[in-house]
Amino acid sequence: MTHAAPVSPVDRAGLRQRIDKALTDFLAGQRGWMTGLDEALVPVAEAIEAFVLGGGKRLRPAFAYWGYRGAGGVDSDQVVTTLAALEFVQASALIHDDLMDRSDTRRGEPAVHRRFAARHRSAGWAGDPDGFGDAAAILLGDLCLVWSDELLHSAGLDPRTVARARPVFDEMRTEVTVGQYLDVLTQATGDTSLERAGKVARYKSAKYTVERPLLLGAALADAPPEVRAAYSAYGLPLGEAFQLRDDVLGVFGDPAQTGKPAGDDLREGKRTYLVAAALEAVDDAGRELLLGGLGDPELGGARVDRLRELIIASGALSRTEQRITALTDSALAALTTVDLDTEARQALVDLAIAATRRTD
Repeated sequence: MTHAAPVSPVDRAGLRQRIDKALTDFLAGQRGWMTGLDEALVPVAEAIEAFVLGGGKRLRPAFAYWGYRGAGGVDSDQVVTTLAALEFVQASALIHDDLMDRSDTRRGEPAVHRRFAARHRSAGWAGDPDGFGDAAAILLGDLCLVWSDELLHSAGLDPRTVARARPVFDEMRTEVTVGQYLDVLTQATGDTSLERAGKVARYKSAKYTVERPLLLGAALADAPPEVRAAYSAYGLPLGEAFQLRDDVLGVFGDPAQTGKPAGDDLREGKRTYLVAAALEAVDDAGRELLLGGLGDPELGGARVDRLRELIIASGALSRTEQRITALTDSALAALTTVDLDTEARQALVDLAIAATRRTD
């Protein structure tokens, strides 16, 4: 195995294009149905199309696809379309996450709740524009979750194959939902422990980003227990490393790359591993400074820079980077413990590197 990836594993086997085509075709059908019901639903169709088709790394269906192939699964468009359902789970989570965090943007564009609030204002409708935007985001996020089910079952795979994978799909959606609640709860209670930060990261992001998609692919391929065990041993640490990279980018990322304002996680009061590590290491004055900035919606550039400097000086950034490296190494080691398709094994290695070294 090498760590070089001349072609992204998301692009091999034409995967990204096939996922996008599956999503485009499905959304065209949904637009037709909604337009027939009421022309007022056209903006709903447009917003979901823009959100789902206008960006996204396609990592979750890629992990699921190469997990399927690694377990001996035979490639087909029906399999790719089935796994594209993961993008609707992701869309639902992000739309709701942006609302809960009161984020203004996603991928450099207005967040869904902001988009519909602006529509309300420009039309001069009655009532509170922000309340309308919030309600629209809740409903559009729910709609995406409903559509994830519909696409999973309508992609053309044998119903017995889908039924074999269904428990993994259900558990994944439950985990990400309760993980979101734990994240909200942690911000409300002000819990700054590393233990809590790790649990939130594991359930809000790590498991449904890597481990569950891998196990979904494995279930579709009817993989043996030793393959599923290796996928968990790879997916759990890698998913945590992915979230830790996300945490670093949420504080230190370039807005031109992330599509989010600089230091947005600080402004939103995220109790991440990075923040928890800093709070554990700083003195009382540093702790007061950091806690004073966390969750302040008016946190400006100069204060963001000051908090960044504090986090670096505390050693938290270095500690987080070291943990990302250790977790990634652990994940890669797990792939050597089981017999997998050679091409798929290399794709999973390259996915691990891409997921943990990304800048967006």
